[in-house]
Parts: sequence; C-alpha cells; structure tokens
Amino acid sequence: MTISSTPEGVSVEPRHLRFDISEDLKTLWHGNDAFRTAFFNALSLQFPDGEQQFINAVRLYRDQIEDPKLKAEIRGFIGQEALHSREHRSYNEALKARGYDIDALDRRFEKHMEWVGKLPPSRQLAGTCGAEHYTAVLANAILSHPEWMEGATPAMAKLWRWHAIEETEHKSVAFDVYRECVGNERLRRIVFLFVTWNFFKYTFLNTCSLLKADGKLWSLRTWIGGLNFLWGKPGVLRKCLPEFLAYFRKGFHPWQQDNRELLERNLRELDMTSSAGSIRFAEILIAVCKTVRHKE
Repeated sequence: MTISSTPEGVSVEPRHLRFDISEDLKTLWHGNDAFRTAFFNALSLQFPDGEQQFINAVRLYRDQIEDPKLKAEIRGFIGQEALHSREHRSYNEALKARGYDIDALDRRFEKHMEWVGKLPPSRQLAGTCGAEHYTAVLANAILSHPEWMEGATPAMAKLWRWHAIEETEHKSVAFDVYRECVGNERLRRIVFLFVTWNFFKYTFLNTCSLLKADGKLWSLRTWIGGLNFLWGKPGVLRKCLPEFLAYFRKGFHPWQQDNRELLERNLRELDMTSSAGSIRFAEILIAVCKTVRHKE
C-alpha cells in the first residue's frame, strides 16, 4: 500500500528541454501587450529561488520516506524543479536585454527566501505545499485555456506549457511528504495564508517594476487591460479563485482536481510540437547539405 497519491499513468519524470527565448524576451512577447508580458515575466522572476526552496524543503524529509513509489517521485520532483529553475534563470537573465534591473528585483526576493530557509522544517514544507498549490492551479488554468496564451510567441507558449505540465504531474509530491511526516492540518492552512500574501505581493511588485521600466506604470489603458485580463474577461485569477480557496477545505488533496485527461492531451500536443521542430531542423540540415554538395 503506497502513501503516494499520484494516480497511475502519471509519471513524475524530468524532461531535459531547453528554450531559446532570448530574442523573444527583447519584445512584448505576449501579443505586444505590456501588462500580460510583465505579469508572466513577474512570475518567472520568483521561480529560480522559489523552486530551489521547494527542493530544499522536501529534501529535509526525504530520508523519512520509505515508500518506493513516493521516493521515486521525490527524485522526479527534484529533477523537474531543478530544470524549471535552470530555464527560468536563463529566462530572467535574458530580460536584462530590455533594460530591466533584474539584479535588484532578485535581491528583493532573495531576502525573503533567505528568511524562509531559516524557518523550522515543518513550516518550510507547509510553505512548499501552499506554493505548489498556486503553481498547480495556475498550471491547470494555462492547460485548460490555451486562449489565455493567444498572441504569445511559439517558443514562450511552449515554455509555459512545458512548465505547466510538469507542475501538474508533481502537484501532490510535497503534499504527500507533508501528510506522512508532519500531518498538521492547522499549520498547513495557517502557512497558506502567509504564502498567499507573499505570492501576490511579489507578483504585484515585480509586475509594477517591469511596467515602470517600460514606461507603462502610470498608463491607465495598460492597467484597465491588465485588470480585465486577471479579474474581468478572461479573468485568469478570477476563474482560479475557487480552486485556490479549495486548499482550506477539510481533507483537501491536490488530486481532487483530477485533470489527468487534460494532462495527457497537452503531453501529446507538446510531443507533436517537439517532433515538428525536430523534423523542420532535419529538413533544413538536409537542404544545406544538398546545397553544399551541389556547389562542390
């Protein structure tokens, strides 16, 4: 009897993908919309240090887990989060090309993460569960509503889909470790309140800093469009709100939102996109070789 609640058919395995998005990040890559671009970039700024903290928190309890299935999923979780951290670190470095003071924004968040790293292990793991809930709900929303990424460059849309897929796959790993090793429901809910405050606080501050650098911080049109995107129509955060709040339910578990079918469909489409890219590269390579032979 396993203590892992990851459903059969869901594999927590890292995919060693790399994304060449440096040119995309020199532009307003999300439909030439300043707010949407800044919002997703603001999320990315939190990922390298945040996901490293998730890894650290789970590692504090890894040796207490004896269940083979959950132990394997912990390895997969660490691998996936490490690759997310790597890709988003490159992402954030590329943002400097637009003139953003990314180092200053990083220092602001690093101070917070240093404080988190000094908390007792149970609070660190509870915080990881809460943050993973936010990433899982947002991931489900991105996969469910591809129209929310309409206008994004193909490379950026693919990066965010890849990240959303893997966040969905491992959404219960830290939670299962917490349930087995800590199991304090009151602590889980209280810490989630702090996670909620900090998640929205740093996303808002980062979005404002990026908009300021773009000269759009005091643009009424930009903010009306942005608030409509988040809370009006399509209402990205508005539509996620019931799932965010589900975390407070007694007996909550991440896989109560059973989105395996959605996950499988997006995995197939991601594989098709990757295959198409590989075929195109091969076609270009063959054409170059033919040209070289012809010249010879």
